Amino acid sequence: MMSHSKPPAAKGEKTTADSVPAETGSNEAEVARFVANVKALAPRKAEGRGRLIFAMDATMSREGTWDMALALQADMFRAVKEVGGLDVQLVYFRGTGECRASKWVSDPEALARLMTTVACRGGFTQIGKVLSHARSEAQRRKVNALVYVGDAMEESIDDLSGRAGELALLGVPVFLFQEGRDAPATRAFSEIARLTNGAACRFDAGSAQQLRDLLTAVAVYAAGGQQALLRLAETAGGIGARLLISQMKPGG
Repeated sequence: MMSHSKPPAAKGEKTTADSVPAETGSNEAEVARFVANVKALAPRKAEGRGRLIFAMDATMSREGTWDMALALQADMFRAVKEVGGLDVQLVYFRGTGECRASKWVSDPEALARLMTTVACRGGFTQIGKVLSHARSEAQRRKVNALVYVGDAMEESIDDLSGRAGELALLGVPVFLFQEGRDAPATRAFSEIARLTNGAACRFDAGSAQQLRDLLTAVAVYAAGGQQALLRLAETAGGIGARLLISQMKPGG
């Protein structure tokens, strides 16, 4: 099993674990589907701090997106301050078998420090390990959401579906953000989202603002449930956020 008390490996450090560890931008229809799925989630009352697993593909093709996510992650914490707070665990995979999970952190500076220790490396996807790790964490203590950011899928979709089904039984929705239009990834991400009552949405490396809004929406849901997400929609600003607000209105 992977360690749950140590931060991710520093650059150059090697370790392994058996389990864990398009058109430019998302188009309006895809974002509308994403928000519709979030709206369909059963409301819940906030019970203490929310817990969110933030998982990323750290193979070589993801280097630019990793830097983008590092720049955006602080916004997730700022958005949930008034909701009740958020604890985040970073999970990543890279190389030929390395898949690691950080300790749980409760502030953006700590998560940023963890993320800056990671260097992207070539390798194949290990989404199955991410899903299995999330299941193990949820069995120990409630996990309110799993976020996954990646661009490819090189595993058995049947195996991933089985692991997603296990998360569904534990009430963990998976929100998957796909860069690009890799067909196997699109199919797998959509199926994982369907099985877990989550959502899948595409983004482009140039659509940082839209990715920021979508990640923030999931973080707010994890921290305070559907009602907190609706309140965010009423107060958010920016072009991408206004799109989310319009979709959240009744009949939108």
